[in-house]
Amino acid sequence: MTPPLVYRKALELCELSRAIASYVTQNKDLLKLYQSNSLRDIIADSLLTDAILIRQQIARAEESSNPVVRFRTTHFVSVMLRNLQGYTNGLEHHGVKEKEYLDLLRKEIKSFKKVFKKWRRSLGSHRDEGNWGYQDYLGY
Repeated sequence: MTPPLVYRKALELCELSRAIASYVTQNKDLLKLYQSNSLRDIIADSLLTDAILIRQQIARAEESSNPVVRFRTTHFVSVMLRNLQGYTNGLEHHGVKEKEYLDLLRKEIKSFKKVFKKWRRSLGSHRDEGNWGYQDYLGY
């Protein structure tokens, strides 16, 4: 079974984020970026973490039949997409000279957003969006 397009685009976004995080940091052990005192390393770690979480949340929404879970995961992905844009801007303002790499990431985020919006609409709407329980979201 072929994964949905939105999941494949999330994988591409994750791979590009990993490559950029690896490029912009002096610390090549990406699993330990969070321990660094360097702002660039912290931004790179956040970029990588959110890209991974986007992929995981897409998979979670695809596997769930619960409309509350689907709504919350799509909302969570929307927040993380805004974060990715902010991290890209942060890297640029923190002195990453190779702007073309950051522009490539921006383009990939934009491409993902188009696919994501179409996919989100295909999930249907949750009529009671404001009345969701935290336990519902966590699966309790």
